[in-house]
Amino acid sequence: MTASTTPPAPGLTRRALLRGGAAGAGLLALAACRSAADQAAPAADASAGPRKGGVLTVGTGVDVTPSLLFAQSANTLVQRLVFNTLTRYDDQLRPQPELATSWQVAPDGTSVTLRLREDVRFHNGRRFTADDVVFAVQNLQNPVRSAQLRSTAATVTDFRKNGDFELTLVLAHPVSNLFDLFEFMIIPDRDTVEEAVAGAKLIGTGPFTLTDRKPGSSLTFARNDAYWNPGRPHLDGVEIRIIPQPESLLSSLRTGQTHLSYNVRGKDVATLKDDPQFRIKQYDTGAGAYYIGANVTAEHVGDKRVRQAIAWAIDRDRFVQQALGGYGTVSSVPWPKSSPAYGDADAAHYHHDPDRARALLKEAGLGTISLPFAHTADPGSTAIAQILQYDLKQVGIELVLQPTDSPTMQKQLIAQTMPALWTLSHGFAQLQPATLAVSAYPFNEARNSSHFSSPAYTDIVQKAWNRPAGDGPEAAALYRQITDVLLDEAFVIDLAIAGLVEVAGRKVQGATLNKYSYLNLDDAHLTA
Repeated sequence: MTASTTPPAPGLTRRALLRGGAAGAGLLALAACRSAADQAAPAADASAGPRKGGVLTVGTGVDVTPSLLFAQSANTLVQRLVFNTLTRYDDQLRPQPELATSWQVAPDGTSVTLRLREDVRFHNGRRFTADDVVFAVQNLQNPVRSAQLRSTAATVTDFRKNGDFELTLVLAHPVSNLFDLFEFMIIPDRDTVEEAVAGAKLIGTGPFTLTDRKPGSSLTFARNDAYWNPGRPHLDGVEIRIIPQPESLLSSLRTGQTHLSYNVRGKDVATLKDDPQFRIKQYDTGAGAYYIGANVTAEHVGDKRVRQAIAWAIDRDRFVQQALGGYGTVSSVPWPKSSPAYGDADAAHYHHDPDRARALLKEAGLGTISLPFAHTADPGSTAIAQILQYDLKQVGIELVLQPTDSPTMQKQLIAQTMPALWTLSHGFAQLQPATLAVSAYPFNEARNSSHFSSPAYTDIVQKAWNRPAGDGPEAAALYRQITDVLLDEAFVIDLAIAGLVEVAGRKVQGATLNKYSYLNLDDAHLTA
């Protein structure tokens, strides 16, 4: 085994980087909110180090869904507070150590040997070992868990332990997104995992322990004094407050009752950006994208000309300004600019052209049609649905809005029981491009929410996925073909790329998000 204990040289390729861990994660600095009463407080003395103590309050519009703990959903605020992952990416998608201290990927990409930390304990005092990694992988392989990266976890066919803290994962074939899996896969306590998905108990190795949960209201966490990261966390605790009404969430931030939020509506964020009480940070990783999904088995929508007409009918510029408050980028494809699959021409492929939309509907032999349109029932999502409803009405497509609570929407997405059309946001395009097409529910080539199936799409996706990580001409050609299918078939109609927007003040420092938007508060602290 080889291991790197210092950050790799800038000239190394991504593939070479996967041959060893790199210490130091280059974390992004975030901020949280400050009340008006704090405005006159002097800045903390930086030379004294982070201030210890205090409870950070985080406001969110949607409650956690325990049954989807191992999926990317509303649980992203909780997952990294309680649990850890094997590795985490830096800004250049280079894996950094977390519970794994180093790793060695076989030259043919069919195995990886992990060296694990030896000083980690779960919240119940049990020691973390290689057996817990085995369980974490097998847990994601279980279809009951509804984990988006289950296909990647399923490529692990054997586990070879060399003691308690060294483990080799044997793969059925190389996968380009192996370290996407390692950052996604939280490590749970195997003895209490069923209690975790029932919402009764969360036990991990992370910086905080869950002390209280009031469904629909709040979750409370206390500092894990036995945390393996020396001197962390700085905070005594964290409270996540569930505030569904956007106006109430905004008021909570303004009054300082809530310190930090990633759920403020775009139009409300725009009203805060010039307020010295707040600091606004927009994540540009493209971890979120707004889209219209189409069930290709539904009446009318099975004709791709109808789906393409919908894509041409949407005024994406107006959507970004009105729905997102300008915090987003117009795009016809899921890829952010940081992705090797991104292209300017692809992002601009569909634009607002109502005449072209009407012509396609006429070519399909259709006049005015009516289609059901599902959306999350919260006010922000309802406003988005109404904007899209207006645009489609102009070309002869009447949308019948179907507001649905968030947990139900997620379950319908997973179970492939969506109506003809729906709108949500998706992630997974900010990582290895193959991850989107084998893991995200709307795009999964084997089983997606749209019931779309194509041998050509499957072939391209499998070729992009069944290869060691790394970019190059061959990978670029495969990404190009995936994008062509997405644009032509339009079973997922992307509208805008928008990473999370942090609304914060000056009192909280040192929070960050990983590539899956898991909230990391290891280094967070409250200033005086």
